[in-house]
Amino acid sequence: MGQRLSSLLGWIERLQEEKQVTLEEGWELMPVSGDASFRRYFRVVSGQMSWIAVDAPPEKENSEAFIRIARAWRQAGVNVPEVIHTDLEQGFMLLEDFGDTLFLGALTAESVDSLYREALAELHLIQRCPEAGLPLYDKQLLLQEMALFRDWFVGDLLSLPLQKDESDLLDRIQDLLVANALAQPQVVVHRDYHARNLMICGRHTPGVIDFQDAVVGPVTYDLASLLRDCYIRWLDEDVYRWVASFRDELIQQGVLDTQVSYEQFVRWFDLMGMQRHLKAIGIFSRLSRRDNKHGYLLDIPRTLGYVVDVANKYAEFAPFSEWLKRRVLPELNQRPTLFGQSI
Repeated sequence: MGQRLSSLLGWIERLQEEKQVTLEEGWELMPVSGDASFRRYFRVVSGQMSWIAVDAPPEKENSEAFIRIARAWRQAGVNVPEVIHTDLEQGFMLLEDFGDTLFLGALTAESVDSLYREALAELHLIQRCPEAGLPLYDKQLLLQEMALFRDWFVGDLLSLPLQKDESDLLDRIQDLLVANALAQPQVVVHRDYHARNLMICGRHTPGVIDFQDAVVGPVTYDLASLLRDCYIRWLDEDVYRWVASFRDELIQQGVLDTQVSYEQFVRWFDLMGMQRHLKAIGIFSRLSRRDNKHGYLLDIPRTLGYVVDVANKYAEFAPFSEWLKRRVLPELNQRPTLFGQSI
């Protein structure tokens, strides 16, 4: 047993001794699937009751932000787990247990409309949460995220040397994507709102998790994260139908000016998705190269496919589309054992 797991067990036992949590004799601590971070999750099972114990090393994870946002969002009506007990010094938390059923495992052609209807309704609640204390999704952060694509995917994973004209092209694309993001109404953004961070919770579906990196940013960011999910893809006709419905609701709520046309909103959405997908491809590459988490490489073809499709759609991205097809896709398609599929 590792030192941190031993310390987590000791912390839970102290909670029991201090009667802050009631555990039956023979209670168990069982590992739960982790995520792309340094956090680890365990289920505390005692009779018919269960909780989620979180091991979040304080030098690597910001548990204070998680706790602050969880309490503020619960007060605003967002279905996030209740934070029951914490030890910030050690990086331990005891949370309400939302179960094991992620949206990703429940989404089918038959269920997607109803599940996304609930997810989009919850997203409207999130966007109306208090902004106080949340950092801004500013130009520096947007550029920092997109640099992951160049550094970790193109440079490290694919080992593609960039000529000056190629580097300049990526700079221009990044500037276009930053301008698109900053031109939008700014709201509260979950920043990782997708099918692996939404849970089936009975009549309270969805349960929202992994929100500690929330910011104030573009109104279409979480929408693109959900509807152009790196882990599952839907037909464009369905995606744009959901986008139109979300835009209509934003206008009714007064978040979006009626002068913002559907075409403008779709452009915001498309390009916001491209920014996110470039970041995600970089993160997936870094997880493999730096952290030995190779499973996310299988999601790169899908995620890069979104980027190519949007680049094909808009004239000012034609040089980027041509570069991707000439330089990047051949490299990816030559490595089917690494990425699992070609584009």
